[in-house]
Amino acid sequence: MRAITACELTVRTVPAIETASGSPVACVDGGTDGATRTSRTPHASHFEHPGGTLLAHLERVEALLASWGGRPALRAAGLCHAFYGTDGFPLQLLNLEHRADLAEAIGADAEALAYLYASCDRKATYRTFAEDDGMLLDRFTGARVQPNLGQRRDLAELTAANELDLAAISPKIRTEYGASLLGLFTRWRPLLSASAWAHCRDVLG
Repeated sequence: MRAITACELTVRTVPAIETASGSPVACVDGGTDGATRTSRTPHASHFEHPGGTLLAHLERVEALLASWGGRPALRAAGLCHAFYGTDGFPLQLLNLEHRADLAEAIGADAEALAYLYASCDRKATYRTFAEDDGMLLDRFTGARVQPNLGQRRDLAELTAANELDLAAISPKIRTEYGASLLGLFTRWRPLLSASAWAHCRDVLG
């Protein structure tokens, strides 16, 4: 399934989601369509990010997941993966109290994955995440959770798409973090799709 552009969307406006800064975000129902519209908040298009803007990064991550054969929920999560902030990008576009609103806009599965990605305490989680009993430390609540295999694969795929987009577009990031990222994704190889792993090798060597 190819990426869907804003020009191709037939949008039905639903009650706006309030962003962390208090401004509304227009949304539509469901999946990649909803995520595409939701990610096009002025906030995402105004924030600088390696390679241009945060919006451009979100769209590249979605496109990368699509090129790897990612299902719509995973792609939608890719478009919205930074909405709650992340362990590596603290800016929060959407308050956590509006999780239900985002779920209505992009689908419950996609929102749950976006939250899982945002909540991950990377230092406490990454080292053993590929193991059968791999745990995730939720940085918002302090709780330790054990994602199932499908969730761990989704989180690994989304993480790879995010990091490989940045490494591909920024020689500085590739130089500073390429070796550690290659080590991480080598450990996570059992969780990654063949396409994601091949792209990892192409970008990181």
